[in-house]
Amino acid sequence: MTQKRRALLSVSDKAGIAELAGELIELGFEIISTGGTARAISEAGFSVTEAAEVTGSPEILGGRVKTLHPSIHGAILARPDQVEELSEHGIVPIELVVVNLYPFEGTIARSGVTLEEAVENIDIGGPTMLRAAAKNYNRVAVVVNPERYGQIVEELKNSGEISDTTRYRLAAEAFVHTAGYDAAIAGYLSSRAEFGDRAYPDRLSLSFTKVQDLRYGENPQQEAAFYASSGKLTGLAAAKQLQGKELSFNNLNDLNAAWELVREFKESTAVAVKHANPCGVGSALTIYEAYQLAYEADPVSIFGGIVALNRPVGAATARLMMEIFLEVIAAPEFTDEALEIFNEKKDIRLLEINPETIEAKPTDFKKVSGGLLIQSVDNEPLDVSEGEVVTEKKPTKEQWEALNFAQKVVKHVRSNAIVVAAEGKTIGIGAGQMNRIGAAKIALDQAGEKATGAVIGSDAFFPFPDIIDEAGKAGISAIVQPGGSMKDDESIRLCDRLGIAMVFTGRRYFKH
Repeated sequence: MTQKRRALLSVSDKAGIAELAGELIELGFEIISTGGTARAISEAGFSVTEAAEVTGSPEILGGRVKTLHPSIHGAILARPDQVEELSEHGIVPIELVVVNLYPFEGTIARSGVTLEEAVENIDIGGPTMLRAAAKNYNRVAVVVNPERYGQIVEELKNSGEISDTTRYRLAAEAFVHTAGYDAAIAGYLSSRAEFGDRAYPDRLSLSFTKVQDLRYGENPQQEAAFYASSGKLTGLAAAKQLQGKELSFNNLNDLNAAWELVREFKESTAVAVKHANPCGVGSALTIYEAYQLAYEADPVSIFGGIVALNRPVGAATARLMMEIFLEVIAAPEFTDEALEIFNEKKDIRLLEINPETIEAKPTDFKKVSGGLLIQSVDNEPLDVSEGEVVTEKKPTKEQWEALNFAQKVVKHVRSNAIVVAAEGKTIGIGAGQMNRIGAAKIALDQAGEKATGAVIGSDAFFPFPDIIDEAGKAGISAIVQPGGSMKDDESIRLCDRLGIAMVFTGRRYFKH
């Protein structure tokens, strides 16, 4: 009597599993399964053999041990030249393994989940079977993704076998799956206070899940994709796109810059970004006025830009924004009336982003040749009034407000960075320059006559008093900077001579 072919099915996500079992049975397979998967297949009317019948051992420890047995793993791991040895032990080869794992990432994404609950959702038998089957891909096909079921059935129907190429690809997919699973566990355990205070372990495992392929990267000749941190979706990964074309690599990069900056402000604020730098920022009593200020800050650069707002967008603001071309608009909410107005330009990308969906311990990553740079994100609230006034002249109440505004913006401008601000809006931004005086001249030139009475924010100290000299010529009234230069005394003396108030914060804001 010809021995039946065997497939092992044991899944957490049971979508399509009964249908797959039925197809495999028609193709001559005996189905081996465990627990809830076996019940789902049986309740669908299909024959199934419990793993306990194969191993001769019952499930124990509340289901913690089901498949960890030579009759299962020998059947998966045996090479073709070892089949005779299997026969000596009464073990029948398994040629198809369909497994997906306990929902660890879904568990830790729930609010209030305990460490004990998380630990109970760490799968042991599943990853072991996946790794065994993937290692033996020359003989065994391993499936972790329910979307692959149709492909497997089709190949079996057409040729009676699963091709070498498919088995290889499935094995690679399985190892990616288990690596991501282990990385999620390692990241969760490492992030807990119980683990200790080591911020950066000797070995780093990261787990990200692809959200979507992108048309291309920064340029058409570059491939790109968007990945989200595994677990609870936060930030841009949790955003809901309401209308418009697919987001591009540059859209997402610019949107991130805009969203991170607008979150600095408690008052109604609008941020316009172009090429990852803010080109206009405005704060006011209403979001309508805030957007007006952001637009007026640089009506040229905002064209084709990205705008993020930290208040719901209503009809009046929507009509104002429709007067120019914008690539992306992001806000916590859009009213129905606003959506109707924006719908007249269907290509405008609208995104709802909940400002509360932020990472608990945000980390910044930068890829370098051969490695990765990692740092914590500087989310400490910024208040320049806690700094030291180093000049004879003290800032007025209005100047303190402007200085605080300018420094919040400069924190998110590429270094070297200088921001000129007045009355709740930016009026000049010098970004990404190789020397600080160059950044200052760009910002002051953009501000023009509006610089009179305005303030300057700098992301780092002034190496020379030349910036003070330029600020005095432009009519700047107050300056905030970290301080710490060998020539601070010269800058302070020049400020005193020009009647400019200056504050040292002792806090640098380089952004690269």
